[in-house]
Amino acid sequence: MLARRTVLSAFAGALALIGLPTASDAADVKEIRLDWATYNPVSLVLKDKGFLEEVLKAKGITVRWVQSLGSNKALEFLNGGAIDFGSSAGAAALLARINGNPVKVIYAYSQPEWTALVTRKETGISSVADLKGKRIAVTRGTDPHIFLIRALQGAGLTEKDAKLVLLQHADGRTALDRGDVDAWAGLDPMMAAAEIENNDVLFFRDPAANTWGVLDVREDFAKEHPDLVKTVIAAYEQARAYSRANPDALKAALVAATKLPDPVIARQLERTDLGKPAVGKTQADAIRAAGIALQQAGVIPATTDVAAAVDGLIDTQFNPTPAP
Repeated sequence: MLARRTVLSAFAGALALIGLPTASDAADVKEIRLDWATYNPVSLVLKDKGFLEEVLKAKGITVRWVQSLGSNKALEFLNGGAIDFGSSAGAAALLARINGNPVKVIYAYSQPEWTALVTRKETGISSVADLKGKRIAVTRGTDPHIFLIRALQGAGLTEKDAKLVLLQHADGRTALDRGDVDAWAGLDPMMAAAEIENNDVLFFRDPAANTWGVLDVREDFAKEHPDLVKTVIAAYEQARAYSRANPDALKAALVAATKLPDPVIARQLERTDLGKPAVGKTQADAIRAAGIALQQAGVIPATTDVAAAVDGLIDTQFNPTPAP
């Protein structure tokens, strides 16, 4: 307990030294709302350790946590004003912004390989070309959906060449297990569970086509409360550093949240890099490539300036000095 208090006290002192908000600066904000998601492991540690609550308590600000089941839900919550900060894939955030959702990408909580195309062993599907005419479970507006579109495109196919079944990620895995669909655009940790528990096959993988796990903020919140955005990112950095220094604790937090076995979570974390939190050219390049592929597939209007949209999406002013 003493060690935890010492860490939190030092953290609060560091925030004060770099000019983050005083109680009076944030007087008009009484609550900050963030999502937590099993595809964002750092959010679970941040929620469990209470780093943000401890800093904001002295300012009279409470923290409310809302679960997101996918990028689409996090972005819906942001667009509706239900949360101030949400977890998503970079390409999903771009698609949302192009469609009128005023979000900004401010932080990279992970560089994951969190999606692949999955099938049961007995289907005989071994390549993307085999998906022609098949039923595929997918969550629209998420990285797995964008990954699927790009994979189909690479095989000379489009969404119209298959039969898409729109389900949330966990329901997509269930549909695959039941034989209701032939393939699934998977997302960890459910994808890792399908792989380990059911011997399902990740028949198409492309780590480079997985866009980053990013933290989004409502644009109006960032404009009105830049100091509080910095506070949230500083707390995220505490949680990220703790996660990297304590991998067993990170795994335990994911096991508790997902109710999945240790080997499944270990597989998810094997595919997740938590070492590059600052956003910039690397994320922009990955998101832009996904955006261009979506435009070529007709998902994004041909008249859209994808490069300008990416420039408007990523906000580097809040980049942290990375913790160890």
